[in-house]
Amino acid sequence: MNNKRAGFIVLAMALGLLMSSLDNTITSAAISHIISDINGFDRISWVFTAYMLAATSTMLVFGKLSDMFGRKLFYLIGITVFLLGSALCGMAQDMTQLIVFRAIQGVGSGALLPISFTIIYTIFSDPKQAAKLSGVFAAIFGLSSVAGPQIGTFLAEHWGWRWCFYVNLPLGILSFITLLLTLQESRSEHRPKIDYLGTLLLIVSTVSFMLALEWGGKKFAWGSWPIIAMMGAAVVVGYLFVQVERKAQEPVLPLPLFKNRMVVAIVLACLCQGAIMFSAIAYLPIFSTAVLGQANSNGLLTPMMFSLMVGAVLFGFFQRFFSFRAVIAFSMAAGIVVSYLLSIVSHDASKWYMIVLMVILGVGAVGPLMSVAQNAVAMSVERKYIGVSSSIVGFWRNIGGVLGASIMATIVNNDYQSLIQAGAESHHIPVEKIAEIANPEQLIRANHAIPAEMLNFIRDSLGTAINHGFILPMVFGAVGLLAAFIAGPLRYVDPAAQAQSAKQTVVSDLA
Repeated sequence: MNNKRAGFIVLAMALGLLMSSLDNTITSAAISHIISDINGFDRISWVFTAYMLAATSTMLVFGKLSDMFGRKLFYLIGITVFLLGSALCGMAQDMTQLIVFRAIQGVGSGALLPISFTIIYTIFSDPKQAAKLSGVFAAIFGLSSVAGPQIGTFLAEHWGWRWCFYVNLPLGILSFITLLLTLQESRSEHRPKIDYLGTLLLIVSTVSFMLALEWGGKKFAWGSWPIIAMMGAAVVVGYLFVQVERKAQEPVLPLPLFKNRMVVAIVLACLCQGAIMFSAIAYLPIFSTAVLGQANSNGLLTPMMFSLMVGAVLFGFFQRFFSFRAVIAFSMAAGIVVSYLLSIVSHDASKWYMIVLMVILGVGAVGPLMSVAQNAVAMSVERKYIGVSSSIVGFWRNIGGVLGASIMATIVNNDYQSLIQAGAESHHIPVEKIAEIANPEQLIRANHAIPAEMLNFIRDSLGTAINHGFILPMVFGAVGLLAAFIAGPLRYVDPAAQAQSAKQTVVSDLA
């Protein structure tokens, strides 16, 4: 493939990835405008939950189908579904419609991320080039996280919130046309058999598990029958899924992949990375505004996401100097260190100290695996499994994110309630006011109406609860370190050096 055509394909992938990764951050910035226009405050969390559920539950399916029928076909299908969902979101007349249309968007997004990486590994036979580009692609994710809120705010205030969805259309159409005209794939004469039952069981099991995590400790108590029923369904259907996959002619998730030590290690590492990342994203904004008293959370999130981008690019370029096992160990160790520092950080910490912690979190704990995980899996499996193996990375990162954020929410909420109730009497808080005072939004919206002594008590209680919550990412980091021991000694090998070594071996044998 000539360089010009390859460049256009990379451009198409970059546009598609930018579009899908921007979507959530742009949408979050427009939430207040959406509510003021179509109402539905009580269901607003489903705008994000529906997207995440749809994307995660279809990721492995699209990855496998792209292995079977071609990357180009299913990338184009994915981007078409995403654009259809975007257009419908922009036309939504009530919250129910918006939630349904966001789920359609999520289905399309489930194809874009894994297949983008798969196409890169397919068209670039040199792992060095593929590794660099995967680092750049991971950086696009970080860049979108930094720029998304600003872009979303600008569009919502000047053009209306509907343009936060319409803006996807020109990017997606350009990506679609570019890939359609430039990527050529050979067609297989063998017609694969689709694993319909396995696909259905995978989606049901994933959605049941993620819904249980999303609702547990929030809408329902963890021990309530709805949560137990959903967890039970996830386990039973998951077991049936494994049994079906063992006998399927073309399994949607080939189980032999998990005999590969590197695949198992990356699955475990990415699950823990997702838990660390999403725990921080969920509670650092609250800590920033409600505890530290900053005007907004950008002072913490922007340095973190920018440093994540830097970490992804750096480790994408320099990974050939380290084994993948070393990168996993470094990432998890950095996650443990920064989580520990966040668990003891003072409630009047300086802005610059917090920025330093965010840089460590982004560059050291989250950034490295954003690019290296995809490369490690792609280099350790057969080429026919590249699509589904790339999907595995994103799938388990999302599962870890939901798992980490849900458990941390339970820890923080329970600890905060306990601290408030324990100190309510000494701070003259009436029993009937405890629930109202314990709402963190009081610290953000109406702290001027709360007496100074009570305000300091509430702020310290919330800060302490969040401190305690960051023990959880420390645990995930420790579990993630096990992945470094599971992973084999695989590392990046320069193809030219490998070929030269093989040539020397042949010459030596002949001599």
